[in-house]
Amino acid sequence: MTTRTATSTRADDEVFDFNLNAVEAESGLKPFVFLWASKENGNRRFTMQHMQSLDVWPLMAAADGGDAAAMAGIFRQALGKEQWAEFRETPLPQYKLTALFAAYRKHSGASEGESAASSDS
Repeated sequence: MTTRTATSTRADDEVFDFNLNAVEAESGLKPFVFLWASKENGNRRFTMQHMQSLDVWPLMAAADGGDAAAMAGIFRQALGKEQWAEFRETPLPQYKLTALFAAYRKHSGASEGESAASSDS
């Protein structure tokens, strides 16, 4: 029995099977903005990147920790370091987090149970 490895034997100028560089988003990837009161600002606005634009590598690493870690990973990536730190300063009941995540998923066109790292195929 012989074993084949997945090494590339094609020259750079040969035909390829798929051009990932040419893939474009299906939508405009509009950011998601929500209000969450802090002690300093009763109408603090937070802006999250569209779910489909998030870097999948940190999301997949967070998903190894289960559903709660995956959700936190999505929020951490979508908000960015500064807003994530500010967001975490105010206590957040679980029912509000669940509602926020549902609205963010809907805004991003993700169906129930679909993670940011999943594909539509």
